[in-house]
Amino acid sequence: MDPMRGQRLPIVLIALSLTACTGPPSDNAPRTSVPAENAARATLLPTDAQELPDFGFADYQALLEQLRGTPVLVNIWGSWCGPCREEAHDLARLHDEYGDTVQFIGIDILDARSSARTFMQEFGWTYPSLYDSTGEIRNRLGYIGQPDTVLYDGDGRRVGEWQGPINAAEVEAAIRKLT
Repeated sequence: MDPMRGQRLPIVLIALSLTACTGPPSDNAPRTSVPAENAARATLLPTDAQELPDFGFADYQALLEQLRGTPVLVNIWGSWCGPCREEAHDLARLHDEYGDTVQFIGIDILDARSSARTFMQEFGWTYPSLYDSTGEIRNRLGYIGQPDTVLYDGDGRRVGEWQGPINAAEVEAAIRKLT
């Protein structure tokens, strides 16, 4: 007879109960409301920076159309992306400086909303991001990786684009030309 047999069952039950309590956070976990600091008004533009509404390419195009008249800086990112982390402080600083005249929009791709919200809070982003779970927007814009940043003038024309982490001085120079 095995002397450990009676002790194995409690150990297995404890292990099972611990793994049931430590699963990944829910994407529907409660979130903090952060008023978005927007340069423009548009019905599709989130007013809560932490909202992360689902967007596809058609929604993105409709939002850009609603934002005509205002320059727009779009940054495609993911919380799991190391280069996105590298540029996050620069984006927050640029938004602090130009966010009243240029509409900043993030596009969070291939991510979990809970991770994205944590990332946005960590870097103090107060501009809204859209949630693109499949990467459709990035792909339809013709990009392969991330981060990618696109600058549109008030007429909706692409006037700047950066693949990989931004060079903050270059982006700032391009924004100054528009403001």
